[in-house]
Order: sequence, then structure tokens, then C-alpha cells
Amino acid sequence: MKVPTGCLFTHIIRGGGKKITYQNAGVDCAFVAALGSGFCNWRIDFTYSNTNNKIYRTSRGRTHPECKIDPMRNNSPQTLPRYGKACAHLYVTGVRRVSQCHHITK
Repeated sequence: MKVPTGCLFTHIIRGGGKKITYQNAGVDCAFVAALGSGFCNWRIDFTYSNTNNKIYRTSRGRTHPECKIDPMRNNSPQTLPRYGKACAHLYVTGVRRVSQCHHITK
């Protein structure tokens, strides 16, 4: 499933190596898509996996019962124990709608 046409799911990571100094994920909608009712019962999770694609950490976001056109979540700065990838996932009514990942490498 995808986010509606006119919307983008963004995932931003700042830092260096295994150190993440800033992380944010959310939906940006424009034009007609911004006039819709939004995403209801949504949450954003962050997952971290090693180079073998095995998830070793999940930061589960809280479920928001209200409808919002621009759901967004920040995650705390952290230092990862290993290289691999960091992903953000948008869930709507418990169903994953979209994900975006960044590879964390040397």
C-alpha cells in the first residue's frame, strides 16, 4: 500500500558512522492531497537491522487516534551497536503503509 498521490513519506537521518544525532520521519502532502481527511489511527516506528537484515532494535511509536494530514515523529539521538540499516515505517490502523530505509555504513 502507498501513501496517497501528492504525498511523500520522508525519513531524515543526521550523524556519522554509527552515531545518529537527529532522526525524523513523516508525511508531506501538497495540493489536493493536503485537503483530504488525513491518516487516522497512525503511528511511526523506527527499526534498526544488522548487515544480514536481522532487526535488533525497534522504537515503536504511539498510536494517534486522531486524523492528521501530516503525521510526524522524531527519535532520540543514539549510537547504534552495529552497521546495517535504519528504517522508518508508517502504520495506519495497524497496517504498514510505507517504509523508507537508510544504510548505515563506515
